[in-house]
Amino acid sequence: MENKLRALAIYLPQFHPIPENDLWWGKGFTEWRNVVKGKQIVKGQYQPHLPADLGFYDLRIPEVREQQAELAKESGIYGFCYYHYWFNGKRLLERPFNEVLNSKKPDFPFCLCWANENWSRNWDGKSNEMLLEQKYSKEDDINHIRYLCENVFHDDRYIKVDGKPVFIIYRPSLFKNINETAETWRNEARKYGYKDLYLVFFWSFDSGINPNTIGFDAAAQFTPNKMQFVRFKAIKTELIRKLGFFSSTQSKYLVIDYNEVADFYKETSYPDDFTLFPCVTPMWDNYVRRREKGGTILINSTPQKYHDWLDAVCKNWVPPSKEENFIFINAWNEWAEGNHLEPCEKWGNSYLDATQKVLKNY
Repeated sequence: MENKLRALAIYLPQFHPIPENDLWWGKGFTEWRNVVKGKQIVKGQYQPHLPADLGFYDLRIPEVREQQAELAKESGIYGFCYYHYWFNGKRLLERPFNEVLNSKKPDFPFCLCWANENWSRNWDGKSNEMLLEQKYSKEDDINHIRYLCENVFHDDRYIKVDGKPVFIIYRPSLFKNINETAETWRNEARKYGYKDLYLVFFWSFDSGINPNTIGFDAAAQFTPNKMQFVRFKAIKTELIRKLGFFSSTQSKYLVIDYNEVADFYKETSYPDDFTLFPCVTPMWDNYVRRREKGGTILINSTPQKYHDWLDAVCKNWVPPSKEENFIFINAWNEWAEGNHLEPCEKWGNSYLDATQKVLKNY
């Protein structure tokens, strides 16, 4: 029996050295360098996040990518949503995905999300220091979509809706004219023989945008980042901070109980006038990336609480059509954001087991 829901886990391809990271942060830098610096700074926080079954892996190793896909399949996940980094034809962190394309392994569905922000020093909290800038233009729109049509979308594993390749944008508001870009992409895709594209953006920084107004087909939640509930908590926290009622740690980081976030999204009502795909996060703690600037920490998360949140979403959300049936999980392997389904020393395979228990019913 075919599942009525398709769970897509967001996948970070950062875990291998590249020349740019060697230059910016030192020889051999990968995200693991931040991960191992984690420590508990508030009660109820889980730190450090240390990998179990897969270890401190290098994504240049094909066996690692095969193991990841096998773990995901066993837990009921339909496919990976790989982050894609494109800067006017220059790609970063591309080697793992290139090898997935060229080797045809693992045999596991996937789509791409263009992480279309400027490349800045977010890895160490200095987000205002620009390292590589996004420069938008009609020419780049054409070059980008042609690259994808020629090299990526035709892959049999690429996820589609009614034959249309699913392409996700992280922040559409950064484009000069996103409507024109969407139209350009669709026209170019048709020239390559595709019926159309299925365009989605993450409802994160741009959660006030209706996808219908910018030429997109749908939006997807990106919990918990920048969503209404977290923004409200941030405003409240900032007010209390100014009154001087917080400790030094609390004054630097936004600390929220996982129960509050999960309960809020369990009760979320979905819009009637456009498609919004749900998203669930197993846990979140990005302070190791943001030690200088602060970050957001969800405390007291457990596999059971995650199970209950995912189960509630699967029960309550009704896909608008048979193939528009995605639920996003943020994330598969965002280790420096304390946000992963991959096995860790504390919880082992418990988050994967919780995912499987829910998704087997859908």
